[in-house]
Amino acid sequence: MTKRLLVCLLLGCLGLPVLPVPGQQKPKTRTTKPALNPQIQQIAREISAKNIEATIRKLVSFGTRHTLSETESETTGIGAARRWIKAEMERYSRESGGRLQVEFDEFIQSETARVPKPVKIVNVVATLPGKQPEAKDRVYVVSGHYDSRASEALDATSAAPGANDDASGTAAVMEMARVMSKYEFDATLVFMTVAAEEQGLLGAAHWAELAKQKKINVAGMITNDIIGSSRADTGKIDNTQVRLFAEGVPPSRELSDDWRTLLQTGGENDSPTRQLARHIKEIGERYVPGMTVNVIYRRDRYLRGGDHSPFLDRGFAAVRMTEPNEDFRHQHQNVRTEKGVQFGDLPEFVDFSYVAQVTRINAVSLASLALAPAQPKNVGMETIELENSTTLRWEANLDPDLAGYRLVWRETTAPFWQHAEFVGNVTRYTVKNVSKDNFLFGVQAVDKDGNTSPAVYPRPYRQQR
Repeated sequence: MTKRLLVCLLLGCLGLPVLPVPGQQKPKTRTTKPALNPQIQQIAREISAKNIEATIRKLVSFGTRHTLSETESETTGIGAARRWIKAEMERYSRESGGRLQVEFDEFIQSETARVPKPVKIVNVVATLPGKQPEAKDRVYVVSGHYDSRASEALDATSAAPGANDDASGTAAVMEMARVMSKYEFDATLVFMTVAAEEQGLLGAAHWAELAKQKKINVAGMITNDIIGSSRADTGKIDNTQVRLFAEGVPPSRELSDDWRTLLQTGGENDSPTRQLARHIKEIGERYVPGMTVNVIYRRDRYLRGGDHSPFLDRGFAAVRMTEPNEDFRHQHQNVRTEKGVQFGDLPEFVDFSYVAQVTRINAVSLASLALAPAQPKNVGMETIELENSTTLRWEANLDPDLAGYRLVWRETTAPFWQHAEFVGNVTRYTVKNVSKDNFLFGVQAVDKDGNTSPAVYPRPYRQQR
């Protein structure tokens, strides 16, 4: 076995073309398949549609989970729902040997358009600390919102089952916490069920703001909102796709120097959020056969929002997962029948097996991110002289299990990486006869098990040698 083939088998090469190292002849064919991490495979296998169904039905049983609903009852309202979620998370922690740190994240929300009087809002947060000293401060967040609503935004008493919006996302997060807490990861994972999404993304905004103030290194965030139905309003069944919304340039009047550089060099499609989305698509489709992750180049559905938005607003990379075809008869609707048509967000309209598939995509992506090295820092594209080759440089990672680095590139009109080259444990490398004028580049860190970080887009490097 050649050294080059051994590297490919070790690193998986993610199915991209492998270019020869200088001095070697390019292989005519490539017969090896990407390597799969056994731990990640096992996590995907342990995700249970049956458990997800039980969680969704339990959340529906509280009648309404409106942010302004009953808090003292043990069977009805948002108070009962959040206490049950916390108790379940604590059970997962006991079953995993106390790995999860479960807590309420509480605050008093003052009056807003959808909060007519001050109210306590409570997120349920379960943290799985990373085990690698060099990586445990790197945090990945996954969320779903457990509050629900009927047709009227301030109606806190009518039935609001919220089976799809968003018991589906909440169940996905809880199932990930149950399964993944049994395993160890280098980086830290935060499983979060948030409240007051329907009142203006208030629970997520509170946690994101605290993370910014505390300078928590949130390296990536996924929110799951409306991931429960595989049936469109036309009756079409589509249980093999999920949408992943990923923002490019933020809608800000004042762009940072980093964003200006990104735009000046044609990297408007290479924001940290887009790189996160590429990674999720790549890993999700590799470990969950038959599923397609459709990356949508937009913050969210047209002029709509979700709990990833407060993270984006504070500078964190964040994306949203949503089913491919929404049926609006089963969102934000009073439960009723009109002309033989059932309205309301009821469990009978949820495809629990589909939710499990989307949950698996989340889980394998998060596992890959939390096992992989940190993204390389200070990645630069050398512009010292005019040439038709491309030289990149970066700072060395501190990860103890680092194997080296991988350069990826694609045509400027291509959405995903087309070419890749593992370059070893170096901090500078030249890709011969591939011009930075014609391609977009990224640098990834790779560990000895083949786990790969999302790519980092290079900034111009002008320092003279």
